[in-house]
Amino acid sequence: MCGIAGIVARTGKLDLGRCIKEMTDAVRHRGPDGEGHWVNGRVALGHRRLAILDLSPAGHQPMASADGRHIVTYNGEIYNFVEVREELEAIGHRFRSQSDTEVLLAAYAAWGTDCLSRLNGMWSFALYDQNRGILFAARDRFGEKPFHYVETEDAFAFGSEIRQLLPLLGAVRANPAAVSDYLLGGVPLQSTETFFDGVSNLAAGHYLVYDLKSDRCSVHRYYNLADRLAGVEDRTGPEAVRTFRQLFEDSVRLRLRSDVQVGTCLSGGLDSSCVSMLAARLHGAQSQTPFSAITAISEDPALSEEGFAGEVVRAGRLNWIKTRPSYEDFRNTLARVVSQQEEPFPSPSICMQSFVMQAARDNGVVVLLDGQGADETLLGYERYYCAYALAVWRQQGTREVVRWQRQALQNNAMLTSLRFAALAVRDLSPALRYLHYLGRAPHLSPRPPMPDWVRRYARACLDLRSLQILEVENTGLPPLLRFEDKNAMAHSIETRLPFLDHRLVEHCIALAWNLKMSDGWSKWIARKAMEDVLPQSIAWRRSKLGFAAPEGLWLTQHAGTMEATVERSPLLARFCNPDRLRHGFRSLDLRGQWRLFSLALWEEQFGVAV
Repeated sequence: MCGIAGIVARTGKLDLGRCIKEMTDAVRHRGPDGEGHWVNGRVALGHRRLAILDLSPAGHQPMASADGRHIVTYNGEIYNFVEVREELEAIGHRFRSQSDTEVLLAAYAAWGTDCLSRLNGMWSFALYDQNRGILFAARDRFGEKPFHYVETEDAFAFGSEIRQLLPLLGAVRANPAAVSDYLLGGVPLQSTETFFDGVSNLAAGHYLVYDLKSDRCSVHRYYNLADRLAGVEDRTGPEAVRTFRQLFEDSVRLRLRSDVQVGTCLSGGLDSSCVSMLAARLHGAQSQTPFSAITAISEDPALSEEGFAGEVVRAGRLNWIKTRPSYEDFRNTLARVVSQQEEPFPSPSICMQSFVMQAARDNGVVVLLDGQGADETLLGYERYYCAYALAVWRQQGTREVVRWQRQALQNNAMLTSLRFAALAVRDLSPALRYLHYLGRAPHLSPRPPMPDWVRRYARACLDLRSLQILEVENTGLPPLLRFEDKNAMAHSIETRLPFLDHRLVEHCIALAWNLKMSDGWSKWIARKAMEDVLPQSIAWRRSKLGFAAPEGLWLTQHAGTMEATVERSPLLARFCNPDRLRHGFRSLDLRGQWRLFSLALWEEQFGVAV
């Protein structure tokens, strides 16, 4: 787990050695254990190392193949590197280290771009093939690790973080389309664009080839969930439950491979509890020391999950590390979190996650397992209820829909009949969702157009698989992965996500609808498959909070600062009617106030010009 950087010069204006050093220095937090640079001709590669596997100097990067043909700078983990290494050794490859980086180099030498399909893990890397004169860069299937890049007259450049690339652009300007969509909907989606004009993302499941002969860049997709599941029939019955447990257990096992201390995030909810209990059991078979779990506890008792997390800690005999951030902690760390995230974010809960990462680092836990991905693959959010009801109606008719709705109301403490109806109206009608967004943001001027994703979401609601694929690839999961990566790496922490093992994702999305939800229980298959491991009160828990920030307490106390920051923002003045904003700010809901405040903070932090 590291920070990467690279430049391909297009003119002779750049001092490549100085530039690559500055780019790696900018992300020292991503790799405090070492740095490396490689410069040859027009190409420079840089690396900051967070040592996780093979802590010796043999794991140093940028790393060259034995024949010197290939040079790689790599960020991530190939969890099945042991198995891939054995396969490569069987066809004649010999290794000098115990690192997965060397396995990646050998895999490319053996299979070219097809090597990506053999890897199980998370990655963002760039490999320079000196003989062919190409730079081959790739991002993992679901985008756990970031890859940002810019193309200017003088250079093509890439990095793990946007801050590495801004000096190459000159003026720092906002991307109007990203700002407009965010202010209207509040959801930063998966996109090849960023909030910074001129800075692009390599999309998840894609690779990039930069040809030095033509100075052209081409992007290709190598992983597509819809294609992977095309023609796959719904998986049903007890065998599907057993396969879920086997895949999940193997995913956790692989993600425990490490030469440094591994722990887990524990909110007390179903997902993190599944990961924590299984990891503790597997860890206990190899070690006498208790497995560590980190919990952020809200100072608002209504949002605290300390009691639920405590049950998991006792059942798993975990070493419990707790952090209790106050409003003062939030106020004092907010500017740092804004800088860490690099782009606006939709709620203060991102700050709670940052406190978890800080607690892990303070206690020597360098690798953290987390539960991201379970909600999108197992229908864990209320926003999936409408699509699920349509699936039930098609299969079993209106009577069964009514029965299921009664059970859902009974087994979900957060759901009411009115909310269920509101969700159905909003999700199935793009026009009504758009009008709702406009109604809660009357200060926006000129009126933003309807975002394309609103129509796509409504269409996807007509088919559960389509909706889940959209959520994994675009509307749901990608921003969560961005928040987690930036928060974790800011504290030199590596996070690993067992629910995003591609084998498990494909199995879960292909499950029959009544294994994802049954008898009103969301994520039914996870509850059923793990009920022998989880405390009963967790396996069949009716509420869902996560690391919820006490927004009401924090933002009420921060109201004066928020309002003043919003009023002095030139960027918001460009997208809003100043008079309406000034007179209506206090009447907005807290999330509406936060969206404006977060954007204004981002503008100040990065010196965004209007």
